[in-house]
Amino acid sequence: MEENNLSEKYTRAKKRVDEIKKFYKHFAFYLVINFIFIGRRIYKDIRFGDSFFEAFTDTDNYGFFFWWGVFLIFHAVKVFGFPSLFNKDWEDRKIKEYMNDKK
Repeated sequence: MEENNLSEKYTRAKKRVDEIKKFYKHFAFYLVINFIFIGRRIYKDIRFGDSFFEAFTDTDNYGFFFWWGVFLIFHAVKVFGFPSLFNKDWEDRKIKEYMNDKK
């Protein structure tokens, strides 16, 4: 029974690590590919007569980066969960903090 429980824990832990690993690969791929695409578009704009500042601030160059980023955020929420700023642990810490406050 104990061995079966450990096996289940190991399986869950392995699956969790695989999900996190996939997210980090997705994030790295996102950065590399978008760096290449944005650099290429900025270079192309400069070749066609825009200044570096105009090419760099052209929002059309960042559309793909933005939309893929939205999906990357969804992937992060799926893997790590929705960040809850005011969860139960936060409440408990604040209550203890105010109880220990000497004012």
